[in-house]
Amino acid sequence: MLNTYFRVIVGVMVLLSVVLSVYVSPNWMWFTVFIGVNLIQSAFTKWCLLETILMKLGIKKEGGSCSTS
Repeated sequence: MLNTYFRVIVGVMVLLSVVLSVYVSPNWMWFTVFIGVNLIQSAFTKWCLLETILMKLGIKKEGGSCSTS
C-alpha cells in the first residue's frame, strides 16, 4: 500500500511541476530535478522522506523501500 501511495504522489508532483513550468515559470523544472535527485539518493541510502511521512500518517508498509517495487 505504501508503494502505491508513493508512486501516485510522486507522479502527481512531477506532472504538476511540468505543468507549472509551462504555464507559470520555467523555474518549476527545478522541483522536478529535486524529485529526481531524491529518488536517486533513496536508491542508494534506502531512506526516503516521503516514505517516512506516509508511515507517520499511518500508511502500512508492505515490504521494500519506496525506491524498490
